[in-house]
Amino acid sequence: MGGMTQRIDLPALVPDVHRALVRLEQAAKKGLDPVVFELVKLRASQINHCAYCIDMHSKDARAAGETEQRLYLLGAWEEVPHLYTEKEQAALALTEAVTVLTDGFVPDAVYERAAKHFGEQELARLIGVLIAINGWNRWCVTSRTEAGNYEPGEHERPA
Repeated sequence: MGGMTQRIDLPALVPDVHRALVRLEQAAKKGLDPVVFELVKLRASQINHCAYCIDMHSKDARAAGETEQRLYLLGAWEEVPHLYTEKEQAALALTEAVTVLTDGFVPDAVYERAAKHFGEQELARLIGVLIAINGWNRWCVTSRTEAGNYEPGEHERPA
């Protein structure tokens, strides 16, 4: 797969759609713990194999103070529960269930676990963030947005 080049410049062609995705994510993240916000975006991006978003969210998480150890082990978070709070684990379980719908619908136990750690409004926002990041992943994977050059604070999304 090496040497892939960008197929299409979606932000230039449909800037209104791009802005709508930006607004969705900005609205959804209000009031969410910034650590949870970055962890779930990174985990969904890992599952979706979105190199651009993995690069972006790992760098943003580091810039926000996230530890290297937690970032390196995020893909195996269930194996190292002592590194993540119960709330983070509930958010990560929900992330995986929402992202991998081909395994079936979001199980009641996963949803109830998240609902135990997030208030109703916060849970609704978390679900909004998961919808947004899965949209971003599909946007970047489909267009083959180039990965590796993102710098934290550079921009909200590929422009």
